[in-house]
Amino acid sequence: MGRTYIVEENVGQYLSNMNLQGKAFVSGLLIGQCSSQKDYVILATRTPPKEQQNENLQHSKAKLDNLDEEWATEHANQVSRMLPGGLLVLGVFIITTLEMENDFQNALHRLVFAVEKSVNKKRLWNFTEEEVSERVTLHICSSTKKILCRTYDIHDPKSSAKPADWKYQSGLLTSWLSLECTVHINIHIPLSTTSASYTLEKNTKNGLARWAKQIENSVYLINGQVKAEDCDLLEGQKKSRGNAQVTSHPFDVRVLTQLLLNSDHRSTAAVQICSGSVNLKGTVKCRAYIHSNKPKVKDAVQAVKRDILNTVADRCEILFEDLLLNEIPEKKDSENEFHILPHRVFVPIPGSTVMLCDYKFGDESAEEIRDHFIEMLDHRIQIEDLEIAEEINTACVSSSMNTEASLDNTDDEQPKQPIKTTVALKIQHNIGVIAAFAVVVIAAGISFHYFSD
Repeated sequence: MGRTYIVEENVGQYLSNMNLQGKAFVSGLLIGQCSSQKDYVILATRTPPKEQQNENLQHSKAKLDNLDEEWATEHANQVSRMLPGGLLVLGVFIITTLEMENDFQNALHRLVFAVEKSVNKKRLWNFTEEEVSERVTLHICSSTKKILCRTYDIHDPKSSAKPADWKYQSGLLTSWLSLECTVHINIHIPLSTTSASYTLEKNTKNGLARWAKQIENSVYLINGQVKAEDCDLLEGQKKSRGNAQVTSHPFDVRVLTQLLLNSDHRSTAAVQICSGSVNLKGTVKCRAYIHSNKPKVKDAVQAVKRDILNTVADRCEILFEDLLLNEIPEKKDSENEFHILPHRVFVPIPGSTVMLCDYKFGDESAEEIRDHFIEMLDHRIQIEDLEIAEEINTACVSSSMNTEASLDNTDDEQPKQPIKTTVALKIQHNIGVIAAFAVVVIAAGISFHYFSD
């Protein structure tokens, strides 16, 4: 028996109304959440066409071999940044003309593996062995409206397609629990002399990978309590008719991160010669969503963890893309660089408590963010629905010879007020020798530090 996909009715309407506009096919992404028993699809979005494709694919004899996998995977990368914790790109769809009804399977196989590989490559976390490894492919004939749903095991590139059930359900968008978390970031990444030849982006990614282990090993409080992993998330909640009271208020999540290693993790001191450092400092707003059907604490915690890791990594990647696009050179010698990372903006899926997100630099307008949502997700949103979750400060790029300068007190061109909710990236060059000591802990206990509000 294959997997079952429970699909929001609006997704079916969206796919049925899609106009090929003379093209042989249209492809796109399916977005939702996996669970052990069934998967939930709450959104579908077509991949925006390339301008040059508009002329090349205007005839029905165009081959599915012309499907631009690189363009489709880049769209998947952009969309995956816009998904909060708990939501994933579950697979791909293709809508074809009747003449091409039998030519789609190879194209879908290539596309679903290419998308999954591209999205996974940039993550700071890995799927667990217990998690579902199947991804869905959906083919729809534009003339007959016939649907063929199949899955592939993404861990096995040679896996064959398995049949799956595709079932529409009304009200799926209202059946979600939300979790919110405010996380204070203070990450120090020493740049060793051996890594001096690496790009700033690569050095930062290596440092974030070490920080990610700290986040993975932290303790998570849900509404002020530590709960067993296999415990029902809704245990102890008052249930009203329709569970309205349960789902209306988000769960408050706080993160306790270890300050010291316990005595089972003994280590020796190490000294590292460094030519500089990268510092990430600020506050980020995190949100995650899980379906309300028998939710477990471990699933909720996992969704929050991944949102924390995703949003920090995505902001850094967006910053480096912006620096490259605007050809801003890296500072040399003993200068310091300061870059304000983009802020997070949320927007609700119509009719749902689930919110998608995007990232905004200080000089970007609300209209630009709205247009990016429309382009990437192919759904209309209103500017008044945009929720800027973090305080906006004037973006600045500055340098300083004073290696003791802080983000809250730099030079006259820096903001006078402390940056409280802006994530900033600070780069120091030539700061000499940094001794990184791994302390041997004798005490048996573990100390924790509040990492969130």
